Amino acid sequence: MDKIPFTTVLFAFLAIMNPIANTPLFIGLTDGLSTSTKRGVALRSVLLAFAIVAGFCFGGQVIFHAFGISLPAFRIAGGALVSLVGYHLLQGEHSRVHTPSEEDNTNSQEAAIGISISPLAMPLLAGPGTIATAMSFSAESGTKGALEVIGAFACVCLLTFLAFISGNALIHFLGQNTIKVMTRLMGLILAVVGVQMLLQGIHGAFPGK
Repeated sequence: MDKIPFTTVLFAFLAIMNPIANTPLFIGLTDGLSTSTKRGVALRSVLLAFAIVAGFCFGGQVIFHAFGISLPAFRIAGGALVSLVGYHLLQGEHSRVHTPSEEDNTNSQEAAIGISISPLAMPLLAGPGTIATAMSFSAESGTKGALEVIGAFACVCLLTFLAFISGNALIHFLGQNTIKVMTRLMGLILAVVGVQMLLQGIHGAFPGK
């Protein structure tokens, strides 16, 4: 398998996590909390998301063997899932497979630590689409490749943390219209990444075709 460029992995994670578009949700969930508490919530959420994705990157093969899943089958299913998230973003919507429900939002406001775990860490940052992307990129790339995938994800986690803690200033500077345009652009990139994963899965399932 050809080595996947680091920038490809980086932009795929950047598109699916979309820190700028998720910042207004973070601001809404942490409304009323002190600045130090907001910073703590942001830090815990990105660290937990990083731990989840890193675990799936290194444990992907174990999961595949345990459930009898082939890599092509996972890429086909993961590609369809990622494409669906991208399609919803193109429509200017939040995808239901990657965005918390109203019940999640209400419950998460009861405790600051709960916000860090759900809905921020999961499913907002380390949602099904993010996990599928990470496992697809790292499945056949060995330890070094998995480390590069995790490194790319760490970069996006850092950007997400910075966007969260400077949320109000960021939204004021960019404006809602710019955020909407960027969300649709990220949706297009994400849809393309999903299609590429689908093509890789189909090629792996039918190598002679």
